Amino acid sequence: MFDQLHYDDITFDKTILNDAFINRKEFQSCTFRNCDFSNSNFAHNKFLDCVFEECNLSMIKFDASTLNDVFFKGCKILAVNFSLCQDFLFSVNFDACILDYASFAGKKMVKTRFKKSSLKEVSFTETNLSGSVFDESDLLDAVFNRTDLSAVNFTTAYNFILDPELNVLKKAMFSTSGLEGLLTKYGIKVV
Repeated sequence: MFDQLHYDDITFDKTILNDAFINRKEFQSCTFRNCDFSNSNFAHNKFLDCVFEECNLSMIKFDASTLNDVFFKGCKILAVNFSLCQDFLFSVNFDACILDYASFAGKKMVKTRFKKSSLKEVSFTETNLSGSVFDESDLLDAVFNRTDLSAVNFTTAYNFILDPELNVLKKAMFSTSGLEGLLTKYGIKVV
């Protein structure tokens, strides 16, 4: 499987490659549907304008890979370290995904959309998320430390705790029910 160097506009359906090692491949405008790549090593690959739908990508390694305009929908992406991806052209969006224990530490993710996703214990340390949207997403124990959250929309996000003194929050949007997550540090209760 994946014996070519370049794949263009191909749909991979129900491909199962657990604990596989696939590197130095380029995927352009490809769709991965109902695939299981859990515990696989996809280091040094390029994913350009690709879509992952209903895939299991738990513990996958994208070390030194390019993820440019990649959309994940309904995927299980547990404990993936996205901070090891190439910084240049890094652009991802998530819809109805489970991203628990992932790391985006140090990434520039301007205008990223997280829709109806679980982001429990995800690290956003030193991440630039300006203009991003957390739409109906669970941020339980997610770490925001020295994170640029300028103009980020948290209005429908829940379970988050942010320290306003450690993060940039200029023009960030919160619902009144989300204010408690901003005041936790101060021991203030919103009723």
